[in-house]
Amino acid sequence: MRWVRKVLTGEPTLLLYRGQFVDQALRQARVTRDEVRSAGRSSGILALDDVEAVVLETDGSLSVVRRSSCGGPSSLEDVRRYGRNGTG
Repeated sequence: MRWVRKVLTGEPTLLLYRGQFVDQALRQARVTRDEVRSAGRSSGILALDDVEAVVLETDGSLSVVRRSSCGGPSSLEDVRRYGRNGTG
């Protein structure tokens, strides 16, 4: 029944990846670049190059993921567009 949950709640969406905006996702989610920058500032980020990803969560909040040097499993694996089309 996992597919039912996805239909009802949606799935997280990648809005920025490794400092680059995902313009199609921004348009579809109706989120502006300024809102993404604001989320970065709220997380103490000075430069978007320091960000691995900004994700629009299913509850409407923006999560900012800092770049990491550890090679463990990624928390971005369930995010729409991550790992597809050369992103990850």
